[in-house]
Amino acid sequence: MAKSVAGKQTGKKQAIARTISAGDDESARGRLLGAATRLFCKNGINATGIDAIISEAGTAKTTLYKLFGSKTALVTAVLESEGKQWREWFIAEMESGGGDAETKLARIFPALKSWFGEERFYGCPFINAVGEHDKDQKQFRTIAMRHKKVVLAHIEKLAREMGAAEPESFSHQLALLIDGAIVAAMVSRNPEVADTAGLAAKALIEPAKLKAGQRSSKAGTQLAAV
Repeated sequence: MAKSVAGKQTGKKQAIARTISAGDDESARGRLLGAATRLFCKNGINATGIDAIISEAGTAKTTLYKLFGSKTALVTAVLESEGKQWREWFIAEMESGGGDAETKLARIFPALKSWFGEERFYGCPFINAVGEHDKDQKQFRTIAMRHKKVVLAHIEKLAREMGAAEPESFSHQLALLIDGAIVAAMVSRNPEVADTAGLAAKALIEPAKLKAGQRSSKAGTQLAAV
């Protein structure tokens, strides 16, 4: 009986130890991701060594390799984490306050201007990652394209709701303005480039709606003729 109780106590201690270890790993993972994100964005991926990351995170090098396996895997994790957070923020900024689709689209560049004005704005991590590496390297490009597809899909949905004649084309045009504004703000450190991009976006919206109206009018005329 005593042996059975001792076995149960040992098993309980092992379970507690595993729980603590898992908690420690999760805490270390969060610190490493946070440190890597700050350093990659500020200094660049290639310029940031493993030693700088573990020093910033306050972890051991063995912990980094245990949790991520390699620097490339850490970069991938940073991009996926940053992409998710940015998309959630960006879509929430468009949707906050409700309104029609055009109103939501009009919120894009004021939101970007606010982001550009932040002290820790260092541009788009995806643009930076792809720009820093061999253009034949597909791994980071693939992650960047997945990120862009989610953003494009939401803009295209709003474009359809707005009544754009060619919502897919419109979403790509708007995305080019977004990317251009991000790069311009990173280079110039001037948040007001978002205002200029916003004016260009307005110039796209009216013709897109007009084309839709013309198409509907034409379709109506043909139907009446039949």
